[in-house]
This record gives sequence, structure tokens and C-alpha cells, in this order.
Amino acid sequence: MRFLVIGARGAIGRAAASALRTAGHHITPAGRSAPDDGIAIDLSTGAGRTALRDAAADHDVVINASGVEDPRIAELLGGAVLVDASATAEYLAQLSAAVADAGASSVLGAGLAPGLSTLLVAAVASEPGDDVDLAIVLGGGETHGAAAVEWTAALAGRKVWGASEEGAVFNFRQRRRLPTGSGERSCLRADFPDDLLIGRARGVAVRSFLATDSALTTAALRLVGSFPALSRLVSRAPHLGSDQWSLTAVNRRTREVVTAKGAGQSQTTGELVALAAAMAARTQISGVVTSADLFTLDDVARGGIEQVHVHAQISRTQP
Repeated sequence: MRFLVIGARGAIGRAAASALRTAGHHITPAGRSAPDDGIAIDLSTGAGRTALRDAAADHDVVINASGVEDPRIAELLGGAVLVDASATAEYLAQLSAAVADAGASSVLGAGLAPGLSTLLVAAVASEPGDDVDLAIVLGGGETHGAAAVEWTAALAGRKVWGASEEGAVFNFRQRRRLPTGSGERSCLRADFPDDLLIGRARGVAVRSFLATDSALTTAALRLVGSFPALSRLVSRAPHLGSDQWSLTAVNRRTREVVTAKGAGQSQTTGELVALAAAMAARTQISGVVTSADLFTLDDVARGGIEQVHVHAQISRTQP
């Protein structure tokens, strides 16, 4: 299979390209300037979008790990499947509509959250009307890509898109104590898209909460949520903590808990993007799907499929 990886120099794109190359696939790396053995595609420019249209025709899958969020990408695929690593709910809703209008195919929500988090929500037994909380704990000691840091900082002061709660809900202002991969933690309400990707179709309200493994950094996020003008502090803050991450889904009614944890947020995100891309190519998807439509939590627990390896530990606690 042939994969075009846009943002191949970034932490996620580099990891995804490496995982697919190790699995025996052909990789074309792309970036704002041409990487070694790659091509130049800057999605923020008209010339870059033209370059994508030309290159996509020769590939089975296009991976967008560039951090550029532009629904017009759906019109440029030429029959290739799009795997988008964005975590922005509003953008993914726009992209889903654009993919449908263009008659294209796309995997929305590839990576940790959404992606693996979507599988966790799917794995928690639920009924229509249930509430599922998703605790996302990221390692404060890992140096993430610039796009990931900017994305987190940009949440401050913004409303959670399509929140299931009544009234306006703002990022980082609500707290909830939830089980995590390292024990119960205080987590902050944050705008991740699993309610859009899987909750609504099942009649389940999915609420996402974010923390880092550093209590100090998490407290700083809450401060930034109340005073968005301080958001630049997120990118300048020292990297406190480890590189450990965990995702935990909890059904409020049944108290069932499903947890995934591991080390290296960017590396694991790239591995999961690669797995979604490989499965999308093999199954020849049509229309819009999520990672939960392509593989299961058991596949991840076994270390991956399709020669793409994922390093994550899975546990389940029954009520």
C-alpha cells in the first residue's frame, strides 16, 4: 500500500511514517518544505492544496498529521482515503460533512484521543441515556509537538463544542475526580470529540476531562481556563512529570471502568494513526468511519494488527 504522510517531520507524522514503513508499506513524506525523499505540501496555501490533489492520486491513503484543519482537503483526495489526526470536534464535524459532499472516504479520530479513546467508549457497556466520562491524562514531562501544545493552549477561554451539559461549558473550568491509570485524579473538562464521533450515535453523553501527570501543571491549566489571556504560559511552561499517559472511560450508571495506558504520547498516537491508516486501506472503507469501526480494544491489547505495532496496556474493572 502507498501512504502519503503530511506533517511527516512532526512528532506524530514521523512516528506514523516509521510504523507503516516498518510494516512494509511505501511512504511518501510531505511537509511545508520537502523532507528527504519526499515532497512539499503546505495545506495552508493554494499551491499546497494543488500539490495534495496531484500527489493523492498516486496513493491509497493520505494521512494529515500537519495540524492544519481545512475541510477542503476532502475535495482533493482523488479516491485516496483520508486519515485525519485532528482532535478538534468542530473541525471534524465540518470535515465529516465535506467528505460526504465530496463522495470521499475518511477516518475521523485517529490517535490517542480521539482514536484509542473512541475504542474505550465503545468497550464500556452502555445503554441509551447513559453518561460516560473519559479521563485523559498526558505526561507533562514529554516534549510534544508544537501543534499539540498550541492546540491545548487554544482551548482556554473557548466553549466546549456541542457540550451535552445545559448552558455554556468552558474548557478547563469544571473539575471532576475520576479513576485514571495511576489512581483517582482531579481532571478538567476539555473539548475532545468522542461525544461527536461515537456518543451521539449511541444515545450516550460522553464528557471528556483532561489532566497531566503533574498536579502543578493541571492546576496551571485550570488557572488558564479562568484567565485565557495567560494561555501563552502553556507553551512556555516547564515540562514537569513523566512521559506516561492514560485514558479511562467510566460509565456513571454501572461504574464499569476501562483503562489504557502507556508511555510516549506522540509515539503511541503515531502508531495508532498508522494502524487506522493500514486498516482503512485493507478494508477499503467507504464514507466516514472512526477507529472503532476498524479495530477493537482487543487488537490493541494484543499489540496491534496488520504488522503495525501499538504499545499500550489495557485493563477493565467490572462494577
